[in-house]
Amino acid sequence: MPEESRTLDIEGLELAIAKQDAKAFLSASEELHYADLASVFENLDDDERAFFTSNISLDLFPKILAELPDTLIEETLERFDTEAQQNILSQLLDDDRADILQDVGSQARQRYLAMLKPDEQETTRSLMRYDEDTAGGRMTTNAAKIKIGTSVKGALDILREYIDSAESLARIYVVDEEGRLKGKIRLRELAFSDRETPVEQIMQEIDISILATADQEDAAQIFAKYDMTLLPVVDEYDRLLGIITHDDVLEILEEESTEDIEKMSGIAGEQSEETYLNTSIYTHFKRRFPWLLVLALLAISSGYVMLRFEHVLSSIFLLALYLPMVVAAGGNTGGQAAAMVIRAMSLGELESGSTWKVFLKELALGALLGIVLGICIALITTFILPAFAPKIPSNISLANFALAVAVALAAQITTSTLSGALLPIGARAIKLDPAVVAAPAITTLVDISGMVIYFTAARTILSL
Repeated sequence: MPEESRTLDIEGLELAIAKQDAKAFLSASEELHYADLASVFENLDDDERAFFTSNISLDLFPKILAELPDTLIEETLERFDTEAQQNILSQLLDDDRADILQDVGSQARQRYLAMLKPDEQETTRSLMRYDEDTAGGRMTTNAAKIKIGTSVKGALDILREYIDSAESLARIYVVDEEGRLKGKIRLRELAFSDRETPVEQIMQEIDISILATADQEDAAQIFAKYDMTLLPVVDEYDRLLGIITHDDVLEILEEESTEDIEKMSGIAGEQSEETYLNTSIYTHFKRRFPWLLVLALLAISSGYVMLRFEHVLSSIFLLALYLPMVVAAGGNTGGQAAAMVIRAMSLGELESGSTWKVFLKELALGALLGIVLGICIALITTFILPAFAPKIPSNISLANFALAVAVALAAQITTSTLSGALLPIGARAIKLDPAVVAAPAITTLVDISGMVIYFTAARTILSL
């Protein structure tokens, strides 16, 4: 659907809701994707949501429910009677149902589980055993599978049962009597093979799968690295439990990138599924305030450093001109190094034994950056600064002053680059998210170190 047409349909739906026109609402809702309907629902007030849930098709609403933020799940389900709730929960895909039930309160969860059929209960409980951020928490159990020893004809007959329930028929998995994964077949290979051929003769070996307990980010990396269509999820005995699909991976990548961006920006707490405008001010406040307080307290240390070196600054106040530049250069280079290392870690490019290689690489790079930038600033100080007639004590030459600034800048950039690269690796070693130590934390730390380096270099070289 063209974007302009979609926008008009959304406006038509919103107008129908505003006018409480049930017929126009149903007509407009049938033209829109369920993700658009979920976005509209999220932005409605309480009365408008009541109208929405009273008039929406129960065949369509399960898909809408799966797209809603976790904070709206329970209150939205409670707008329906018990029969409608049972209908909605039964129509949900098993992985969506498990995610939704993990988002509601414990009492509601037990009540909703009791509404499900025994087989639905068993599947849902098995998925809820895994954390939401694991491969098992992301997978769907609706994988097309056939047993080894089955003929092509028998396999096609079995697949007819999967037409409505299977998440995808792009890959059909072959398992043994114990459910252990043995191979995979493409549907086209079944379609064009002799009907009496055993499936094991045309199946391909499974070379890539993932444990249900693995982190969801590992699943996304495997998916991207090996250009996969579906990723089979197995237990420790290699029994097929389910599959992860491309739409699951897109959601994982969105969540992980959002989480990293928020942590690198000093935003704490659990990631909100609500849109920015629908997230309450209090929620924004409690996620931002803790880091801001910590960073504010750390920043006081910068002031303490200036107090300790007050005599150096008062001896040659021109040092104040270069102080922001030296400090900022450290924050910038440290942030760059942290971003590159965190990216490499998230893509699986850095193993646990890569620390020494990272150290040597960033040491060389930091030193090169520092020396070149130091020389540039020294040249500017020597040849351009005199045009502004700066006041310098008679016992200090401009060349020595330029040397002090250049040495401090080179040292600051080198140490900051190393800090930015090694802190994320250290965080991972102690089981912390590397993004936590990025941007704000690194910037604050190198601000302090930068002042110490700058004033120490000035005091030593200029004999202050």
